[in-house]
Order: sequence, then structure tokens, then C-alpha cells
Amino acid sequence: MKSSRVLLTILLIVSPLFLFCGKPKAQQEIADWVKDGALVVDVRSPEEYAQEHFPGAVNIPIDSVSSRLDEFGVKDRKIVLYCRSGGRSARAASILEKEGFTGVKDAGGIRNLFDSTSKN
Repeated sequence: MKSSRVLLTILLIVSPLFLFCGKPKAQQEIADWVKDGALVVDVRSPEEYAQEHFPGAVNIPIDSVSSRLDEFGVKDRKIVLYCRSGGRSARAASILEKEGFTGVKDAGGIRNLFDSTSKN
């Protein structure tokens, strides 16, 4: 009985650590891509982009992604996408990947992108 409690306590302490194992690596990869000159694309509306955007980002709203594929360049170009909270950037990533783009990373929301790149 006592060993079961000890085991349960250890699992409760250790298991949450596994939830965060992958996140720093993904954030670091995004930061590295931005640093190396990846195309950073804000898929929010022009109004949202005008209020605040990541330095150097271009604005291609989610509703225009399919019709503006030529602006993303070659299919193996490194592209980092972001929006407000991650929904639109995930949709944009899916569109680009279906069109054959291979170097696509979804940074999620704008705060995630700022957080990822500020750690370098």
C-alpha cells in the first residue's frame, strides 16, 4: 500500500514534465529559422497586422493564401506562419503543405512567435 502511494506520488510529479519536453525544441527551431531569414507570414487581417506585427513579417490574410501562393516563393523555402492564437496559421500551414511546400512551420499566435525569438 505504501509503495503504491510512493509510486503514485512520483508519477504525479514526473508526468507533467513530459508535457513540456517538445515545446522548447519547436520554439528554438522557429527562432533559428527566423534568424536565418525565413519568410515570416502574418495570416491575420490587414487591420490586425496594422495594429501590431512581427518585424519583417509580410501580411497574407488566411482568405488570400490559396490565391497568393506565388508570394511564398519556391516550395522548399523556409516559411514561418503566425496569427493571433494559432487557428488561422494552422489552416495556412495545411494549405501550403497540400500545395507541396515542405519548409513550413506554424508558430501559432503572435505572442508565441515573440516569445520564441526573444529567447535568443
